[in-house]
Amino acid sequence: MVLPDVLPDSPPVAALAIVVTTAVIWVGSGWLEDSAEELSAHYGLPAVVQGSVVVAVGSSFPELASVVFAALAGSFSMGIGAVVGSAIFNVLVIPAASSIVADGDLDADRALVYKEAQFYMIAVSALVITFALAVIYFPVGGPDELGGELTRSLAAIPLALYGLYLFIQWQDVSDYGGGDGVGDVDVLRSWGLLALGLVTILVSVEQLVGALEVLNRAYGVPDFFAGVTVLAAATSLPDALVSIRTARAGNPLTSLGNVLGSNTFDLLVAIPVGVLIVGTSTVSFAVAAPMFGVLTLATILLFTVLRTDLTLTAPESYLLLVAYAAFVGWVVAETLGVTSFLIGP
Repeated sequence: MVLPDVLPDSPPVAALAIVVTTAVIWVGSGWLEDSAEELSAHYGLPAVVQGSVVVAVGSSFPELASVVFAALAGSFSMGIGAVVGSAIFNVLVIPAASSIVADGDLDADRALVYKEAQFYMIAVSALVITFALAVIYFPVGGPDELGGELTRSLAAIPLALYGLYLFIQWQDVSDYGGGDGVGDVDVLRSWGLLALGLVTILVSVEQLVGALEVLNRAYGVPDFFAGVTVLAAATSLPDALVSIRTARAGNPLTSLGNVLGSNTFDLLVAIPVGVLIVGTSTVSFAVAAPMFGVLTLATILLFTVLRTDLTLTAPESYLLLVAYAAFVGWVVAETLGVTSFLIGP
């Protein structure tokens, strides 16, 4: 938690806090969306860059904070599980919800499909390779445990890849030729509103996560199940609200770009930053590899439905929701011991 607990550990109070913080996050996401749109217009940024960098980094702050504080608390693997679960939620639920709420097809373009989606798949592969290097060169436990120490030098690998991602986005902005954009934007006000939105989202999500933890303890929800489903969905709430609002406003590229950009930031920045702060963190490859396999399949599914006519239709949206329901069902089966693809979650 970023902030100390300020509410009693009572399930009714926690339930009320969930309702209140969700409403506050909705307001904060509106500030973030409005300010990002104004600043992107002022600086002449294309819609894809606006969604995949400006909005995505802002709405990904909860995941970043969650990973950092999970690492400081000695539960880095759970932080990784929450980030991967959040990424799966992002690629399956958020585009589907945005399309359904917008009451129409969600249009993509080739830049988003061939650059954002494919670079995101490279990000997934790079992080899996980083975890594998940790197991190979810095093993922890016995040979059957598949554990490894993530060091600062290994954390530099995904961070360097994100630097390449920003360079590509900068090149796209240079090639965009959008000019100086809107000239009557109050830049200081927009930056202030952006900062206020970030702070509001950060504080609200942390209190929301705290309320969910109270409910988990009260009703005996297993940590693993809560991490990859409930907490993952909670930290993805700003991404969901921003994407839905932008889709309803008629900006599908910004909506979809936010999803892919947020996931890229979470994988290549949020997890490595946690390692840089604490020095070294232990990762279980036996848990991480199957989860990243599911994330890869989810990403391929999203890539496929977006590529068909470069449009996310209503039937395809419901297909994504069914896929997420299947993922939750699998996690429940793992928690209950029905399946055993994850070793020691």
